[in-house]
Amino acid sequence: MRYTIFLLLSLGILLTSFSGKRRLIVTSPGFAENGRIPERYSCDGIETNPPLHIDNIPADAKSLAVIVHDPDAEWSGGFTHWVAWDIPVTNNIPENFKGGTSGVNSYIQHNYKGMCPPAGPHHYHFYVYALDKWMKADLNTDKDGLEEKMRGHILAEGELVGLYERPSNTVMTNAPVK
Repeated sequence: MRYTIFLLLSLGILLTSFSGKRRLIVTSPGFAENGRIPERYSCDGIETNPPLHIDNIPADAKSLAVIVHDPDAEWSGGFTHWVAWDIPVTNNIPENFKGGTSGVNSYIQHNYKGMCPPAGPHHYHFYVYALDKWMKADLNTDKDGLEEKMRGHILAEGELVGLYERPSNTVMTNAPVK
């Protein structure tokens, strides 16, 4: 049994070293992987970002970036709720985080915008990237622009997925213009 565990761990380390990228471990004290995201982080609550905990950050990382995206949205390419970069390397991004630089979300705003699906549950992907440099991107950078700028600079990446469905007695009040 010990030998099997040793072999599996060795294989994992070996595969990680050949892939060139490490996996970040992204969790939240606010919700579990594939769990329900609390209302407070949505348009039905106070619309602040949930806290994120990041482990396995490479020692040579210079900055972090975060993208929160809803691929279930009825928009072509999904809906982006948060684009942030130049976050100092840390294991904890707190609730209501104001550090780093926020780019443009799908609401054409420079901040975190809470989940607000029109109907049914949606999946929200919290992507975190450890980067080998500070991005110093233009403030009007959106998800696609940041992904392009990060290309070749990602040391490690990780993802946390949560679900949110609006209470049945609510009406969508702040829909963006398509």
